[in-house]
Amino acid sequence: QVQLLESGGGLVQAGGSRRLSCTASGRTFSVNAMGWFRQAPGKEREFVAAISRGGSSTYYADSVKGRFTISRDNAKNTVYLQMNSLNPEDTAVYYCAARKARGTVVSTVTTVDEYDYWGQGTQVTVSS
Repeated sequence: QVQLLESGGGLVQAGGSRRLSCTASGRTFSVNAMGWFRQAPGKEREFVAAISRGGSSTYYADSVKGRFTISRDNAKNTVYLQMNSLNPEDTAVYYCAARKARGTVVSTVTTVDEYDYWGQGTQVTVSS
C-alpha cells in the first residue's frame, strides 16, 4: 500500500501564490505517474495536473495552464503543485493521487479512476 499526505493548503488572497506538497510513504517503489485533483463544494472532483514517473512529462487542465506547475522530487517521494495567480474559482479541496501502472502517457490520465492511491486532501481557499 501507498499512503499520500498533502500539506500546504490554507487561505490566500486573490492574485497570490501557494505551494502544495504531497509526500508518499509505504510501497513507494510502486508509484509511477502522480497527479493533483481538486473538488469544490457541490462539484465533482476534477483533474488539475499530472506528472510522469521521472518528472519529464507534465500535463495540465486548461483552467490552470500557465498558472500552476507540477513537479516531483523522487528522492523525497514528494510531488508539488505551485499555484500562482490564484483566483476565487480555485477554491477547493486539493487531492494528491498516485498511479501504479508503468508507461503512462500523462495526458491520458485525467480521470479519477486512472489513479490507485489518494490522499485525504488539503483545503485551499482564495479570498477576493
